[in-house]
Amino acid sequence: MKKKIQILGMGCPKCNKLYAAAEAAAKELGIEYEMEKINDINRITDMGVMMTPALAINDEVKFAAKIPAMEELKKIISEAK
Repeated sequence: MKKKIQILGMGCPKCNKLYAAAEAAAKELGIEYEMEKINDINRITDMGVMMTPALAINDEVKFAAKIPAMEELKKIISEAK
């Protein structure tokens, strides 16, 4: 099943760094995925996120306000449903 990896944020440097890290992690894992940037503040808050950057997979928020290390990021992505 293809995973939709979503980066929530307004395009700040940390948001862009998380986008690049998440894409690199997905590539290293060799999974089917698609990337999505969500920068609509209403949609971000509707998903329960108050601080960015945040990462969601298939519309389920996994973390916010941080950029985890690559190994942790790969674990989060690989374990997501």
